[in-house]
Amino acid sequence: MKKAITMDPRDNVATALTEVRAGDEVEVLSTTRAVVQHLRANDSLPLGHKIALADIAAGQNIIKYGAKIGSASVPIHTGDYVHIHNVESDRMPLTKNMLGHKQAG
Repeated sequence: MKKAITMDPRDNVATALTEVRAGDEVEVLSTTRAVVQHLRANDSLPLGHKIALADIAAGQNIIKYGAKIGSASVPIHTGDYVHIHNVESDRMPLTKNMLGHKQAG
């Protein structure tokens, strides 16, 4: 079983402790190593990336370390990969180029 960690009870995302493949069962641990949740990954994600612990509506806050790090740009479902394709960052505005869109020119 794959593992992820959540840093604060208010978090709605956890960080993958290994590479995760779509369909993998993920055991979510607290910082005290207590199991707080089991979920199935809907998407593959690399080590160190975020997975949704609950459904997150478009516009709703993404919470990590107990703090808002951005908001969902589209609806996110429990087990989804949470990254720049579905999050508007509070820390760094992303350009179309950063998101892989071709620039006119």
